[in-house]
Parts: sequence; structure tokens; C-alpha cells
Amino acid sequence: MELQNTVKEALNALYHHPDDSVRMQADRWLQNFQRTIDAWQVSDNLLHDPNSNLETLIFCSQTLRSKVQRDFEELPSEAFRPLRDSLCRLLKKLHKGPPKVRTQISIAVAALAVHVSVEDWGGGGIVSWLRDEMNSHPEYIPSFLELLGVLPQETCSYRIAARPERRRQFEKELSSSVDTALGLLSACLSFNELKEQVLEGFASWMRLAHGIPGTILASHPLVHASLSSLNSEQLLEAAVNAVSELIHYTVAGSSGGLSAQMPLIQVVVPHVMSLKGQLRDPSKDDEDVKAIARLFADMGDTYVDLIASGSDESMLIVQALLEVTSHPDYDISSMTFNFWHSLQINLTRGESYSTYGSKESAEERNRRLRVFYSTYELLVSLVSSRIQYPTDYQDLSKEDLKDFKHNRYAVGDVLMDATSILGGDTTLKILFVKLLEAVSNCRNEGTHDWRSIEAALYCIRAIAKSVSPVEAEIMPQIIALLPKLPHHPQLLQTVCLTIGAYSKWLAAAPIEQSMLPSVIDILTRGMSAVEESAAAAAHSLKLLCEDCRRKLCGSLDGLFQIYLRVVSGDGNYKISADESMHLVEALSIVISELPEDQAKSALEALCMPIVTPLQEVVNQGGVSLQQVTARQLTIHIDRLSHIFRYLNLPEAVADAVQRIWPIFKAIFDHRAWDMRTMESLCRTCKYAVRTAGKFMGITIGAMLEEIQLLYQQHHQPCFLYLSSEVIKIFGSDPSCANYLRSLIEALFQHTTILFKNIDDFTARPDVADDCFLLASRCIRYCPELLIPSSVFPSLIDCSMIGATIQHRDACNSILTFLSDVLDLANSPSGEKYRSIVDSIMIPRGSTLTRIFIASLTGALPISRLEEVSYVLTALMKTYGIRVLEWAKECILLIPSTAITEAECSSFLQALSEAASGKGASALTFTLEELSDLCRRNRTVQEIVQGALRPLELNLTVVSS
Repeated sequence: MELQNTVKEALNALYHHPDDSVRMQADRWLQNFQRTIDAWQVSDNLLHDPNSNLETLIFCSQTLRSKVQRDFEELPSEAFRPLRDSLCRLLKKLHKGPPKVRTQISIAVAALAVHVSVEDWGGGGIVSWLRDEMNSHPEYIPSFLELLGVLPQETCSYRIAARPERRRQFEKELSSSVDTALGLLSACLSFNELKEQVLEGFASWMRLAHGIPGTILASHPLVHASLSSLNSEQLLEAAVNAVSELIHYTVAGSSGGLSAQMPLIQVVVPHVMSLKGQLRDPSKDDEDVKAIARLFADMGDTYVDLIASGSDESMLIVQALLEVTSHPDYDISSMTFNFWHSLQINLTRGESYSTYGSKESAEERNRRLRVFYSTYELLVSLVSSRIQYPTDYQDLSKEDLKDFKHNRYAVGDVLMDATSILGGDTTLKILFVKLLEAVSNCRNEGTHDWRSIEAALYCIRAIAKSVSPVEAEIMPQIIALLPKLPHHPQLLQTVCLTIGAYSKWLAAAPIEQSMLPSVIDILTRGMSAVEESAAAAAHSLKLLCEDCRRKLCGSLDGLFQIYLRVVSGDGNYKISADESMHLVEALSIVISELPEDQAKSALEALCMPIVTPLQEVVNQGGVSLQQVTARQLTIHIDRLSHIFRYLNLPEAVADAVQRIWPIFKAIFDHRAWDMRTMESLCRTCKYAVRTAGKFMGITIGAMLEEIQLLYQQHHQPCFLYLSSEVIKIFGSDPSCANYLRSLIEALFQHTTILFKNIDDFTARPDVADDCFLLASRCIRYCPELLIPSSVFPSLIDCSMIGATIQHRDACNSILTFLSDVLDLANSPSGEKYRSIVDSIMIPRGSTLTRIFIASLTGALPISRLEEVSYVLTALMKTYGIRVLEWAKECILLIPSTAITEAECSSFLQALSEAASGKGASALTFTLEELSDLCRRNRTVQEIVQGALRPLELNLTVVSS
């Protein structure tokens, strides 16, 4: 009683106390209370207490529901019947009570049924029990009806901590009870006030229905009730849900397929089609129209294969779907977008015509495309008008603006679907007409409404990839029109982006008709307007230089003038430092097309405005170099990074790096403590190595000596990342072997010293990530340098310590390294390393297996399951029956309260079959099952982890 009063007081404080700190304290206390064993009895008592207020009832019903779902195993077996009877009494008591509370109790009863077998429940299982209760106590039917509707929804719920096998059994039990459930629902149709519940329950049970013939369903009273209720305002939502499930059922594999369900389809489709007129009925509520539209969209998505035949009947459905698409509410019209995409795929893919011969297939394809040609022409016109900026766009919140942009992307996808049917050039013609209309309206009406022009241009930009590079009718007119459009910043941004989108078309245009000077002028204007248009112009100039690089070689002086003004900041351009990288990239690409002697001098000119400010900082001495902000250095270093990345002239880049190296060395020497600067500098060096390769000569040696020395002092992860790139380029070069061996041994030796336990990994996940990325690179490019080395065993030990790190990237790198080692040892090319790998892995095999099984069962998040399964499978492939023994030692440590003997045997049997070369594909399913079993609730997961103790294992030194 004291605890019950405390719960009431805490709830009162949570909802009504004026002090935030008191409310937070009450909330924490209540959350902790919900995890206790006492929460069962206290919640039950308060739910039965007639004096409990609504807040108490809601909290206690949620608590009891959660306890049944997650913590049922806390209770002794004899507690089941008193709990079931208590919940049943609550259902009866609440048949006219608060709906929220009744729903929670219904879910609790459903969860209880998932946990308990039919035999233990008694009376043939919960559905039969429910039938008997409804017959015995008709006055409580509303509560029992809600439970009946909830049952199918909870069938596969992973919120319920049931064992996987029990969950599958429960689904079979419910599936075998569908006829009984539908009979109960049918019997309740006579109660008009319960009809909505009946229809929702029918929708739920149809998801479990198997093999009910279409002839039976076509005349079933629940089907007729669902269809007739489509014309009822009160029942529309529930009726739509039910009819939608019927539509899905007709194509489900368990239903026998379309031919078996054709009698049902012939009843359902005409009823749905009769609702078409309501889509435009102004008297209809918006939510009702949305529900009807959803039903049409469901019908289109489900029957798309039938509709694609182009029959007269299917075209009636297409017309209805066009009606939905034309609805002024975007939320309604967009419901059909998935259908138009699916229909396009069906019409264009070869598999759709596999039943035809080669000649007949081509004829049928062309026939269908002709049938749907005008449909997609109309579709282009309908959706292209949906993306116009609202008049109050400047007042939109960030979230609303994000939604608007998302809607635009969706319309762009629909337009691309249309190009698959119409062709890009035809779609362009339709959109060009829209653009001309918008421009004409703007001029004739004397308005400055740029929004319709911008929308048409956005659509033209969206289909750029589908327009032929040699299209010669429309594109020249569009390009000629661009400079004449209104100078609104938002429109200018779209103009700039459109130029970039059509860069390939501009590259293919005849030289004598070159429009490049005109579009570059527009881009230059865009850079001077506002930040958004400047960013768009910079990006488009980069695309233009990528595709028109040869044509632009003669315009290099003009491009250099733009570049110098941007880099120096002397012009009136609105380009940010980050966006300026597009111009650096653009110039680098064009310079790559120059003859070698011209390219070298152009590269010097490109680097000069970047190197000069760096040289000035270096010349001021080490103190000044240490005091400047990272941004003052990285803005220039990042520009060099882009040059080295995109300038496709290896020798020229190598010469440039050699000249700049003294500056780089000074920055390395005086800023090695600064992670941001080091990351920028190492990235630049990485791209230099990647581009210049073996032309780097002595510079690469100096670079690696520098990072090897500095890593010992500062342990910057980017030093490891740069070394990883060097291994990729030079790892297979025998002449570099001695040098690289010394490098990686030094780096790994200093890294493994850092990681003595999992806390060390957690404190430095970036170092761990790059360390094991480097290790994987070594395994792939130069295993002869790493595997025989003295650091390899330490690296394996280190990976065992860090395998359960929660950091996603670091964890993936460690697991990938281990799987790479095992894959190499198990491959023909790795046979020469097998004895070394065996001498290290076999003594650690038992511990490794235990760590992997602990990771599967809860030491790592469920999202790591695939990676852990892969490395455990690799271990199985490499060591076969040994892994079975290791796994047996491990799995038998887990108490039977978490895993039964039968579940252990099933797991070990699957491993045994995989070890013997059989059932390897089933191993992944078995590992997923084990994971699900051991994570079913917090208590079980803690028991399993307490038994396997992966973190304690990692502290144990394993001898080779």
C-alpha cells in the first residue's frame, strides 16, 4: 500500500508540480519503478482500484503491458492464470472505460498469449477462449472485440520478449484460427455501434489469412460490410483499411494468386471505382478524400502487372489514378507516384515480356508503350505544375522548406519515369511549352512573378540525364532564353543549376554554335548575386569544366581571372571558402587537357595564390605558425588537396609537391598537435600520392619519415590514414618492401601500446578505426610485410580487446581486419601464410569465438549483426570442427534460464552442418536466431553477457 501511494504521489508530481526538477525526479523514479518486480502487483492493484484517476490508470496499464511484453519470464509459471484472469477482469471492467487504458490491457493480453502455449492457455488457445468469453458475457463484447483486433497485430511484434520458435508457433496458431476469428467478427456486424471495430479487426485478420478461396470471400458478409461502408463518413477510414487488406490479399502467395482470387477482385474493383467522383467532391472532408485516394493508390500498386497489359478495364483504373494525381493537394496527388514508377518499370523491363517470343515480345512492348504514351504525356503536365514556390516561401520554416525540396525531388523522379516511356527529347518539348507559357504570361501581364518560370526550368533540369546530347531543336532555344529571364535570385540559382545539368549537351554542341561564353557570363553573374546562386554557379562551372574541358582550354585566361578573384577575395563574388573548391577543381580539370609544358606553367599559376599565403606564415617562424588558427592554414591546404586530386598530370603534381614540401614539413613540425590541420595536410598528401604515384620519388620517403616520427609523439589518426594510402600505392612494389615494413611495424607497435582495454578504444575510436583500416590494407596489398612481422600477434590481440567497441566505424574496421586475415588464410594465394596465421589464431580461437558469440548476443548493437556473422562464418570456414568445439564451450556457459538445452542443441547442430560443408547458407539464419533469442529482453541479455564476460576475456593475454 505504501508503494501504491508513492506511485500516486510521483504521478501527481510528474503531471502537476510547478518545479521542473521535481517533475524530472518523479519521472526518473517512475521509470525505475517500472523495471522492478513490484511493478506487477502495484500496477494490477491500482488498475482494479475504483479510486484511481485517469493518469494512474494510463500509467499502470502501460506499465503492465510493458511488463507482460518484456519481463514475463520474471514471474513463476504458476502466476500465469491469476495474471490472465486479472487482465480479463480488467477488460470487462473497462468495456466502457477510457479507450487508451483498454487498448493497453488488450495488448497485454495479446502479449501474454504470445508467451504461453495453447496447452498452457487451455481451451484450444486464446481465440477459442475469446469466443467462449464473448458467448458467455455479451455485455463485454466491445472490450473482447478490441482484443480480437489487436491479436494479429502483435503476432510478429519484436516488442514481445518471446523466444523465436514460440513466436513462429503463435503465428501458426493464429493463422489456423482465422475462420473462428472471422466468424466472431461477422457475428458482431449486427451491432451498428461496433461496426468500426469489426472492420478494423477484419483488416488485421486478413493479414494472417491463408488459402481462403475468392469465391467464399466474394460473398462473405465482412467483405460486403467493408465495401458498403466505403460510402459511410463515419466508417470510411476503417472500411478503406479493410478493403486495402483485401486488395493485398488477392495477390499474396498464400491466397492462391490472381486467378484463384478473381471472383473477389471482380467484386472489390467496381466498388472502389465507384468512388472516383468523390475525389473532386467539394463537400467531402479532406481526410475522407485522402482515404479514398489511398485506396486507389493501393489498387494501382497492387495490380500494376495487370494494369500494364493496357486492357480497356485497366485503363479505367489508370484514368482514376490520373484523377488522384491531378488533385490540388500534394499529399494526395503524391500517393500515386510509386504507381507511375512501378508501371514504367513494368512497361520497359524485359522480364515483363518473357512469355512472348523475341519478335512477339518487341511487338507487345511497342503496343503497350503506345497505349500508355498519352497517359505519361498528361502525367508530365500534371506533376510539373506541383513544384512552384509558394508565394510566402521566404517565411517557410526550415522544416517546411525541407519538405518542399523533398517534394520537388519526388516530382523530378516522376518526370524521369516519364522519360523512360516518352523519351527525354519528347518530355523536354512538353516542358519547354510550359516554360514558354510561363515567360509569356510574365511578360504579357507585366508581373514579376518568376515562380512559374522557375518551376518549368526546374523540371527541365530534372530530366537532363535523359535528354540526348545531340538534341538540336529545343535545347538551343532554352540556352538562348536563359540570359533573358528575370533576375530573381531564386530563379538565377535554378538557371545556374540547369546549365550544370546540361554540361554534357553543351560539350556535344558544334564548336561554331558554341554557347559557352554566354553560359559562363550567366554563371559569373550568379556568383555575384546571393550565396545560394553563387554556390549553384560554382558547382555548375565545375560540371561545365568536367565535360567541356577541351573546348575551354582556349578560355583558360578568363577562367583564371574568375579563379584569382574568388581565391583572393578581391571580387564581389558571394562564394564561400568551401564552394570555392569547385573552381579549384574546375581549373585543375581543364589544365589536365593542356600540353605538358603549358600544363606545368598553368599548375604553377594555379598554386601560386594558394602557396604564397602559406609561405608567408612559414616565413614568420615557428611561433607564429603555432599561433595562427587552423582555418588560416586549412583553407589553403584544402585547395591544394583539390588540385592534387583532380589534376591528372602525375609528373607535374610530383614536381609541385617537391617544391612545396618545405612548407608542408614546417607545418608538420610545428602543428603536429593540431588534429584539424594535420587531417587537412594528410588528405592533401594522400591525393598527391594517389595522383603522382611512383613519380613522388624522394618526397614520399621524407613524408613517411616525418609522419612515422610525429606519430610516436602525437598519435594523430590521419598519419595512419595517409600510411594506408601509401600501402595501397606502393605495397606491392618489392623495392619499397624494407622501408614499408619498418614503417608499419613502427606504427602498429606504437598503436597497440595505446589500447590495453576497451576503455582505451572508447577514448580513441578514430585511432582504432584508422589503425585497423591500415592493417586491412596491409593484408590485401602486402601481407608478406605484416603477417611474418613481430607486431602481427599484438595486432590480433589488440583487435580482440577492441572488437566490442560501440563506435560503428572502429568496430567495422576491426571486424573487417579479422575477416580479411581469415579469408586470406583460407585462399590459395594465402596458403604460404597459413602456418603463421594458424599459430596465432588457433590458440586464440576459443576466446575469439566467445567474443564473437558475445557480440552476436548483445555485446554489440543489433546493427553489427551482419559484420559479426561474417567474421564468425569466416572463422568456421577456416577452422571447421574446431570452431564447433570452441562454440560448444562458450554456449554451455549460458544458463538455461536464457537458452534452453534444446535451443543450444539447435545452434550447435547448425554450426556442425556448416563445419561439414552442409547448410552453410542456413548458418546466417541460425546466428540471427541466437541473437534474437539472447536479446529478447534486458534481463536475458544481462544474463548472457554476464556468463560470456567478453570484456574480461579481452584483458587476458593469450600466448601464441
